[in-house]
Amino acid sequence: MNDRPNDLVRIRPQIKKTIQFDNMSADERFQNETLRPILKLQNPLFFVVFSNYIEKRKGVFYSLNLEKRLSYIENSLIKDQKFRNSVKGMVLGQFTVAEYKHYILNSSALNKRMMQMVIERLKDQVQLFEEPSSAQES
Repeated sequence: MNDRPNDLVRIRPQIKKTIQFDNMSADERFQNETLRPILKLQNPLFFVVFSNYIEKRKGVFYSLNLEKRLSYIENSLIKDQKFRNSVKGMVLGQFTVAEYKHYILNSSALNKRMMQMVIERLKDQVQLFEEPSSAQES
């Protein structure tokens, strides 16, 4: 039997810091109950995908100072529509059908929340994006 909705929810990490309030907006509740766990689950994939993104652009990222690296991360997910859609697909693919139905009701606002959260995740890991050494390439 196909138990996709329960399987998807079951593999998501629990986020204990999230507090729910009765007066939360539906979008904020969706962010905390759905987006945060999915983004945490997908974080290793986001890291590798962004590392590949850096390499495909000739590694310019590595020559930047910290402030410009943070800006590079933000711009990659705001201005590069193809990359943005790819990352968005990694999140949407983890939705249950019910979650997707909720998402399409206000996709524009939820996309902004989602991308801002991915940007913050990547920025928080900026020190881990280091140029591959020539020894690793051999």
